Amino acid sequence: MAERFDLVVRSRRAVTPEGERPASVAVRGGVIAAVESHDAELDAAQTVDCGADALLPGLVDSHVHINEPGRTEWEGFLSGTRAAAAGGITTLIDMPLNCVPPTTTTAALQTKRRSAEGRCYVDVGFWGGLVPDNLGELAALHAEGVFGFKCYLTDSGVVEFGYVTGRELEPVVAELSRLGALTIVHAEDQRELERAPWAHGGDYGDFLTSRPPEVETVAIAEIIELSRRYRARMHVLHLSAAEALPAIAASRARDVRLTVETCPHYLALSAEEVPAGATQFKCTPPIRQGANRDALWRALGEGVIDCVVSDHSPCPPQLKHLEVGDFGRAWGGIASLQLSLPVVWTHARRRGFGLVEVVRWMASGPARLAGLAGKGALAVGLDADLVRLAPEQTFTVVPSALHHRHRLTPYAGHELSGVVRTVWLRGQEVDVDGPARGRLLRRDDPAAEHAVRSGGGAQRDGSPPSGVPQFAAAAGDPAQSTVSESSSGPEPSTR
Repeated sequence: MAERFDLVVRSRRAVTPEGERPASVAVRGGVIAAVESHDAELDAAQTVDCGADALLPGLVDSHVHINEPGRTEWEGFLSGTRAAAAGGITTLIDMPLNCVPPTTTTAALQTKRRSAEGRCYVDVGFWGGLVPDNLGELAALHAEGVFGFKCYLTDSGVVEFGYVTGRELEPVVAELSRLGALTIVHAEDQRELERAPWAHGGDYGDFLTSRPPEVETVAIAEIIELSRRYRARMHVLHLSAAEALPAIAASRARDVRLTVETCPHYLALSAEEVPAGATQFKCTPPIRQGANRDALWRALGEGVIDCVVSDHSPCPPQLKHLEVGDFGRAWGGIASLQLSLPVVWTHARRRGFGLVEVVRWMASGPARLAGLAGKGALAVGLDADLVRLAPEQTFTVVPSALHHRHRLTPYAGHELSGVVRTVWLRGQEVDVDGPARGRLLRRDDPAAEHAVRSGGGAQRDGSPPSGVPQFAAAAGDPAQSTVSESSSGPEPSTR
């Protein structure tokens, strides 16, 4: 007699590696044990029929700034991973900066892991940082299981995470290639940035002029050459400038080991619609014109861009300087973890793309980038990270319904398609009002990890606001509502 499954989830719109089809996904021991026909007779402790709702693999977001420890008043593991779960993201990789200390040493990595223990609603891994003075730490960080190394080619905005020049980066890329490690790069060139005029005031066009496309294209050309020369795996973060696409496409034809991501805000928003002084739209590189957005969508469709990730980069509202609306003074970053899936799905369907493409860009693509072999698809043997999505249902973005630590968003008032109804993490339904059961992931063993404490995990009091879908509701985060003086990092810059 066949062994009983723990859970079976049925959907007439299951997005599998073979395409969208009716299917039943059977789970045992936190892993997908079978993917059968929709009406297959499967004995399970619990069976869920999604009806008209779609079933997706849990999304993977490889570009997230949680900021804990050190700047927990910006975002913390509790609030950030709760927002991720509410948005259908079941795995994220945390960036090495905006936290204090930055993740540039093994000691800092252990500090971050201790901060995350018992405070993650989804599975979390960590990138290491690459700065001018930590070359001697890279091999040890790699051995400790970071998923790769992030560097900036321009001022990062925080003094504790310095940028590297091309001359400094070259020997590091050679060493990381020898280790088999991935280098991920904030691709804006400091020299080009210094040639551009400084941003000031509330005119968005003025801010756009301060970060012209050449700031990106020059940096990306340098990355392509380093990747070619050393056969190194390199990744371009948050591509904004469509002018870089021909060089990227040409590099693929030469078998350069380059991958590229873009972000929801570059695909959904345009410079023409940014109101004067609306600094909630500021990010770097910047949101560009509508024609640029169209070119990014074409590149996604053609496979020139590999994945779409949030670049969730929150800050306290006062750092946006909304009271003066000065793009030169405001922190550059958009918080969008909870909204990434509906934002991308809303605009993808308008352009003729389906859920199969969205899953490729937001689940299997980022999983492949990070080397997460057990994530990103509805396939036997992978973690049972599942998302039930009502793809036709719409909702209006109300900031108070977001779980982010701070709810300032350029999407306020937007009508979006796609409501996340239920999320399962390794076969267990995620309750954002209950204990946090996420695991901390290592590159060298992403399936078996250090499990974080699941018993007695963090809980949040409070009920969802009326009229808001259950998974979209949020309240405050009592565990982080009082920020101690020691949690504040150095004052950021805004160039």
